[in-house]
Amino acid sequence: MTGIRRRSLIVAGGAAAALLTTGAPAFAGARRPEPGGELVTGWNAELLAAVRTPGTQPATVHPTRGFALMHLAVRDATVVCDRRASPAAAAAQAAHDVLAALFPSRAAVFAERLARDLAAGPDGTARARGIHNGQTTAAVVLHERATDGSSATPPAIPAGTRPGQWRPAPPSFAAAVFTHWPDVRPFALARASQFRPAPYPPQSDALIREVRLLGQDTSTARTVDQTEQAKFWAAPIWNYWFEIAQGLTTRHHLGVVPAAHVFARLATVLADTVIAFYDAKYHFRIWRPITAIRETSDPQWTPLAATPADPSYVGAHSAVGQAAATVLAATFGSRPELTVTSESLPGVTRTFRTLQAAADEAGRSRIFAGLHTRVDHQAGQELGLHVARYIRVS
Repeated sequence: MTGIRRRSLIVAGGAAAALLTTGAPAFAGARRPEPGGELVTGWNAELLAAVRTPGTQPATVHPTRGFALMHLAVRDATVVCDRRASPAAAAAQAAHDVLAALFPSRAAVFAERLARDLAAGPDGTARARGIHNGQTTAAVVLHERATDGSSATPPAIPAGTRPGQWRPAPPSFAAAVFTHWPDVRPFALARASQFRPAPYPPQSDALIREVRLLGQDTSTARTVDQTEQAKFWAAPIWNYWFEIAQGLTTRHHLGVVPAAHVFARLATVLADTVIAFYDAKYHFRIWRPITAIRETSDPQWTPLAATPADPSYVGAHSAVGQAAATVLAATFGSRPELTVTSESLPGVTRTFRTLQAAADEAGRSRIFAGLHTRVDHQAGQELGLHVARYIRVS
């Protein structure tokens, strides 16, 4: 039984289940139709707006945790709704309560959204029961994750001194980030290291040569399209995939309950993929290409993009993209043509015939950006695939 299933049983069998046997009698009058999946995608968009607002997301808490908390609360709130309770009201209230707790500075924005959603759905007892469900499940989810390790102070990671060992990268030489994240309790995995990849292979000249050739800021070997790819996918990769999920949910006209399941599955898998890839990064502590190239062949080499402040192995874009593509394919099929909008290149879109094609390009783009080797990309995809296949959500 996976972690998300365990959570659903806890919620349905505990405090939230009491909602089904208490309260006012069933609503017998005519009721307005329930809002559809646009309610779930709307709250997902609110969360995207929050994490994109400078200074809103805590610097030492990974954003994917918030997505998992909100979407699990939304899903669980709809699970405990019987015919007497509005799933839409439950979903809206659960999303609101989680986001208001995580981002109190945006409480007014969330309250306004909640009022609109509640006004658009059924009223009377159905609404009241749904609100009660949402409040209870949000409280349960927040309580369960209050001591998950995400609030710990990130420990300092010493800089390596030998070839292959990670050390802060130029030009900023920033300290490693999210060093505590391997110790955060997973949502569904048994442990962070459950799918830890094999050790990094011995340094290969071919691996470094590819990045040195294609990833340099002034590279003439990199094509115009490869340069666009590197810049297109430069923003936080999970944001792209939550937006892709919004588009697919809307296109397929999912109702509020199916949409809640899709987003809970995606958010859980991505949150655990992030925990798993940080476990790999800080277990192996492999240096970034800029360090390898400058210390072995070209002291002046500079990548196209700024190097993130964490080790190279495994690739985050590759792991998250593969996990997301695998999860979404389970609902929408492997070949839903999609158009993706870039967060880092305003107004630029790219079209893909399959989810896998989008995941592959996003991962490879980090080679063209000068940030990862092909081994980082391949190991990241393998890790993401393992996590997604392990977490089966009904």
